[in-house]
Amino acid sequence: MIDPEHLANAFALNLNIIRMQTEGLTNEDSLRQPPFRGNCLNWVLGHIAVNRDLVLQVLGEEPILSEEEAARYQTGSEPVTGNEEDILTLIMLRAALERAQEGITSGLQRVTPEELAMEIEVGEHTMTRGQRLFGLYFHETYHTGQTELLRQLAGKNDKVV
Repeated sequence: MIDPEHLANAFALNLNIIRMQTEGLTNEDSLRQPPFRGNCLNWVLGHIAVNRDLVLQVLGEEPILSEEEAARYQTGSEPVTGNEEDILTLIMLRAALERAQEGITSGLQRVTPEELAMEIEVGEHTMTRGQRLFGLYFHETYHTGQTELLRQLAGKNDKVV
């Protein structure tokens, strides 16, 4: 069974890594596109924010991003290639991630073992609420790891984690 306190701490650890990997970067740094198939730091952070909104919804909390803001960062959306009208700034993305963490922590403090064991529908699949939360955490961790390379792409030659 997923332990809510450990899961809240795991999400907080990811956020701390994101803080460190984005420290000292500008919005322009976050828009640098990798020279290979992939996406820039801005899109990755926005995608993590969309993922966190899914976590919030599973926990019965309100999402942070509007539907319009989230659409730009969904799986399969077009790459962010510059300072486009429909993207969020690095400051806005970091703030959204911080606010989402508050909701995740609050929601995980309230969730009961029975609620985590309840089966829910996710697309065409059935799983427990705890399994869904862990899957969303794993997905976030995958993208959090990408921030290290994208920091280097922005011109930082350091190691922060």
